[in-house]
Amino acid sequence: MRIARNVGTLFVTGALTMTLAALACPAVLGLQTTAGDQSRVIANTAAGPLTEADRDFVVKVRAAGLWEYPSGQLALQKGTVPAVRTAGQHLVRGHAALDATCRKVAARLGITLPNKPSPQQQGFVATLSGDSGKQFDTDLANILRVTHGQIFPVIAKIRATTRNTLVRQLADQANDTVLDHITVMEKTGLVNFGQVLVQETNPPKLPQQNLTPPAPQPGEPTVVLTPPAGGFPSSPASPPAAASPSPSPTVG
Repeated sequence: MRIARNVGTLFVTGALTMTLAALACPAVLGLQTTAGDQSRVIANTAAGPLTEADRDFVVKVRAAGLWEYPSGQLALQKGTVPAVRTAGQHLVRGHAALDATCRKVAARLGITLPNKPSPQQQGFVATLSGDSGKQFDTDLANILRVTHGQIFPVIAKIRATTRNTLVRQLADQANDTVLDHITVMEKTGLVNFGQVLVQETNPPKLPQQNLTPPAPQPGEPTVVLTPPAGGFPSSPASPPAAASPSPSPTVG
């Protein structure tokens, strides 16, 4: 099963590695990270000390949802087999719930959150938007399996080391969500585990500006990720009617 292919100006293999790098590197809005000391306490809160690693993790959770949620919507629209559409349901539902927690935690800890994913993550959604048929199914399963596999140990490290109770709660929920998404991607039967392992263990070094979500503009409405009001069918037999894959912004 080949993953690498040319999709205009973006290669799927390149998109995989770029997204991995975005998840692996700090993504901080409006603040500069110091050189390497992720354990540095940047605030003492009622929930416990907040370190640079804690803050970066909260931002990463938000940024991940901002591209994986619309990817799930695309899976509901474009997936050619029930397993892919089911995976889309899990992406949308899981990130809607995780995003709600993330926004609450960020508000209590004074962390600025993005309203858009990083440039690489935006390109990732564009890649899937340009896919169709079986190629979409294959790309979705492999891209999402790689990125979730990469962030899994990051969550575990935060969960094991944070002294902040709110960050710990977010890590617990993120762990459950990511494991669920790994599982549904694997259940599609489309994951190329050899390629996945290579992408997970060899992330590239990319310019920081390409990895950082843009800061929200003053007065910009907060993007809220919500599942469809009517819920999902228990067993999606065919793609639902087309809808916009972008999250709907509301004023938070």
